[in-house]
Amino acid sequence: MTEEARKNYHHELDSIRAEVLVLAQKVTGMIPQGTDVLLLGDLTAADELVSINEEVESAAVALEERCYELLALQAPVAGDLRVIVASIKIIAELERSSGLVVNVSKAARRLYGMQVDPKLTTILASMSRQAHQLFRFANEAFANADSPLAAALDDIDDNLDRLQVDLIQAIFEGHAAGRTDLPVAVQLALVCRFYERIGDHAVNIGERVRYMVTGWMPQRDAAERAHSASADAF
Repeated sequence: MTEEARKNYHHELDSIRAEVLVLAQKVTGMIPQGTDVLLLGDLTAADELVSINEEVESAAVALEERCYELLALQAPVAGDLRVIVASIKIIAELERSSGLVVNVSKAARRLYGMQVDPKLTTILASMSRQAHQLFRFANEAFANADSPLAAALDDIDDNLDRLQVDLIQAIFEGHAAGRTDLPVAVQLALVCRFYERIGDHAVNIGERVRYMVTGWMPQRDAAERAHSASADAF
């Protein structure tokens, strides 16, 4: 590879990483917007989120194509290869998360005009803040190649999981007490799941960052545990 070609290659690699981070920041900003749509019933903002999601999907396709082109034409190795592979995986996590935020806004449309127990909206707001924080940490880990922060995301996500349990319990209690109609309960249970999945995607991004920085793969750990368990059985 000539010096000029090497410069172009590294410039493209840096550009892809930077644009993945821009995409991640856009998706991160969608999370509180989706919650505002849900809690405030702003249907105009719901339409805006659909448009942003379309932009995310378009950018994700373009970025993936650039990653594959770099793999095909430059045959990167070692750290550069891990950056590209991690970027492809992270792009997919971002695209799915964007779609989940749109699902939240669609639920807001179905709930429009219905009464929602304030206890439930309080927990929903907490779930949104936790999901938003997870994504901000995931972005920071990716931007700074911070493996310890990336590894911490799984533990931080436990808070969001606990809030999901709290919300489901509160939905059942509210329905039993006559404060929450069945259609509202169903939609809020779905929204609860959407936030929990957004948190999971942030954790997945953290795992991709760990792979990018260190070569660690969660699948390898799982395989080793399975092999160890199998060996202990004999």
